Amino acid sequence: MYCDFYFVTTARSTAPFVRALEQEIRLYGHQYADQEPLETIYFGGGTPSLLPVDDIVRILKTIHASFDTSNVQEITLELNPEDGTPEYLEGILSAGVNRLSIGVQSFFDADLTFMNRAHNAAAAKEVIHSVQKAGFGTFSADLIFGLPDQPVEYWSANLEIAAGLDIPHLSTYSLTIEKGTPLHKQMARGLVSESPEAVYNDRYLFAMEFLKDRGYEHYEISSFARDGHRAVHNHRYWDHANYIGCGPSAHSFWWKGLPALRWSNVRNVKQYEALLMQHVAPLDQREQLGLDALADEHVMLRLRTGDGLDLGELESRYGVDLLVEKVQELADLEGSGLILPIRNNRVRLTDLGKTVCDSVTATLLPDS
Repeated sequence: MYCDFYFVTTARSTAPFVRALEQEIRLYGHQYADQEPLETIYFGGGTPSLLPVDDIVRILKTIHASFDTSNVQEITLELNPEDGTPEYLEGILSAGVNRLSIGVQSFFDADLTFMNRAHNAAAAKEVIHSVQKAGFGTFSADLIFGLPDQPVEYWSANLEIAAGLDIPHLSTYSLTIEKGTPLHKQMARGLVSESPEAVYNDRYLFAMEFLKDRGYEHYEISSFARDGHRAVHNHRYWDHANYIGCGPSAHSFWWKGLPALRWSNVRNVKQYEALLMQHVAPLDQREQLGLDALADEHVMLRLRTGDGLDLGELESRYGVDLLVEKVQELADLEGSGLILPIRNNRVRLTDLGKTVCDSVTATLLPDS
C-alpha cells in the first residue's frame, strides 16, 4: 500500500481529504483485498507529517478494516524534521508506524537555505535524537549532493555526521532541477549554475566508498543500509510486485495476468475529493502493459539493486534470454568495467557502472 499524499500550501481542514482517502481505500479493498494480503504500508510522496496523529490513526484503521494486514512487516511515514516533535513521534509510533523516512537533505544551514527548507541544521540533528529516543527501531534520512558551489567538505561532513548519529539507513540523491521551480528560474537567469556531471559522479563515488567503510551496504542505487535495515517497502517496487496508491497523484501497479495494469490519480485535491464523494475512482491515467514492456521495466529495476538482475528469472518470468540477445553487449560492458563478471547467472553493476546506470540499462534493454 502506498499512500501518496499531495498537499496544497494554503491552510485548510484535513477532514474532507481524509474522508476521501478513506473512501478510496475502501474502494480498492472491495476490488483487491481478496487477491493478496498487504506486506507494507507507506505514507509518503508528499508531506504526510502535516497530518495530525488522529488522522494517521483513522487512515490506518481504515486500511486494517479494508485489507488483510496480518502480513504487514513495515509501516513507514515520511517526516519533515520540523514536524518531529516528541509528542508527534510518540503518537504515530503508538498508532503503528514503525519506520520513518526523514527529509534531512543536509546538516548545513547554507545548503538548507539554498533548498528553501523550513528546518535548520540544528533541527536536522535534533530530530534524529528525538526519533531514537522515541523508540523507532529503524528509520532513514535523505541527503542531497551536487548543490551548486557546495564545498566538497560539506558532502563528506554530511556523511560523517549521519554515520556518527548512527542513522541505520541513508538515501542519497543528486540535486535535480525541475522545470518551473524557483531554482530552475534562477538557473535560466544565470544566477545559479548546475554542477558539472563530473562533480555528481565524484560525490557519488565518494559516498559509496565512505559508507561502505562505515558498515553500510549499498543495496540500491540511492540506498545504503546497515545490517537488517533495508527498506522492505522499496523492495516491492524493485521486485516488480503489486502496489496500490491512494491519494491525489498516487500511482498503482497490478499484475495478476496479462496485460498488467498501471494507473494514476488526478493531482487536484478538490477534484480528488469531489470524485470520491460521488463514489467515482479519481483516475487520471490508465495503461495496459504487455510482456515486452514488463521485461524492460524488470531489467531497469533490478539493475538498480545490489542483488542485480537474475538472468534465469528474466527468462522464466518474462521470456527473455539476455545471454542470447545481448551476449556482445554484456561482454563489452564487462570489458569497460561497468558490470561485474557474471556469477550465479546475475548481472551486477560495478561502482563505476552505478554512475551511468541509465546508460547501462539502455544497452541491455531486451529487443522487442
